[in-house]
Amino acid sequence: MALEIIKFQFDDVVLRNYAFEIRHKVFVIEQKCPPELEYENEEISTHYIVKNNEIFLATARYRYTSNGIKLERFAVLKKYRKQGIAWFLLNKILEDVKIENKQIYLHSQVTAINLYKKAGFEIHGKMFEEAGIEHFKMIYRNRN
Repeated sequence: MALEIIKFQFDDVVLRNYAFEIRHKVFVIEQKCPPELEYENEEISTHYIVKNNEIFLATARYRYTSNGIKLERFAVLKKYRKQGIAWFLLNKILEDVKIENKQIYLHSQVTAINLYKKAGFEIHGKMFEEAGIEHFKMIYRNRN
């Protein structure tokens, strides 16, 4: 697979629509997340999309919060999971944000914890529910 990651902002309507389509399939349809919770803070986020040739496979984003940089909305289409795409995307985003010297954190679904642990994130606090799905807050411990 010849994966390409494209970084883009909200005003790129074409890429935004592809990213939203992936997120709709993964979060709204598969995971039954209410659409009104799925689409928020879009304009203030930096978005990423992964493609192989002309097929869009995965997306994620980050945004600045009062707690640092929050990584969010990691979504890989079902038929492309377990192929290292999320790992590839996560590492690209970390490469982009680590240089800012701010706390990097995310809210991981329970099923994705090992991916984030492998990248250097640690669980902080107790499990909580977000959009009807169990999550843990995880904070990146910079290993540079």
